[in-house]
Amino acid sequence: MQDVYLLVSGPLAWAAWTIFVLGSIYKIWSTLNTAKKKDQVLLNYVSFKYGMRSIINWSIPFNTVNMRLNPIFTGVAFFFHIAFFVLLIFVSAHQIMIEEGFGIGWFTIPDFVADIMAFAVIGACIFFAVRRVIRPEVSYVTDWTDFALLALVAAPFVTGVLAYHQLGDYMLMVVLHMVSAELLLVAIPFTRLSHMLLAPLTRAYIGSEFGMVRHVKDW
Repeated sequence: MQDVYLLVSGPLAWAAWTIFVLGSIYKIWSTLNTAKKKDQVLLNYVSFKYGMRSIINWSIPFNTVNMRLNPIFTGVAFFFHIAFFVLLIFVSAHQIMIEEGFGIGWFTIPDFVADIMAFAVIGACIFFAVRRVIRPEVSYVTDWTDFALLALVAAPFVTGVLAYHQLGDYMLMVVLHMVSAELLLVAIPFTRLSHMLLAPLTRAYIGSEFGMVRHVKDW
């Protein structure tokens, strides 16, 4: 198992990050290129001022009409995204690996706080899954791939909790935690998870159209 750990934490981790970075660059480039081909004047409607105005306003919890109409979903969604990146960057175990690999470090959150947040993220994933079943407007556009992606997103947190509490074989849980995180990383540019890459571009375009062309707010 030690050899597997070294493989997963070394070559496979570098491969996953490489695929993620190159895949993300390609995804953004191909999306912009496709949009430009379909609409020759696309860039003429993009305004930095109105684009940033839209991004900022949609980044503030409960700042838009749509968010206020769906307060529970808004609260869960904002918590999920914030917790996701906090746990990725500020967990002590992750920080140790970053420091060993790159020689840089920063503050970390207490382990018990990370544990609570991980459980909450798992709960958020369950909430998203249930919502896709019980809300007709969401269920209509849902298929098995949406549940598969939710399971993929939840997997690093589930295995991380199991490893932290040493439930089951500790080394196996650590390896599964790393493998699931690497699979998630690789999947981002090539699945609907790519919204994390494209959302700012989409929001900037919509904000530009509403602000510069229609002269109205988009929030």
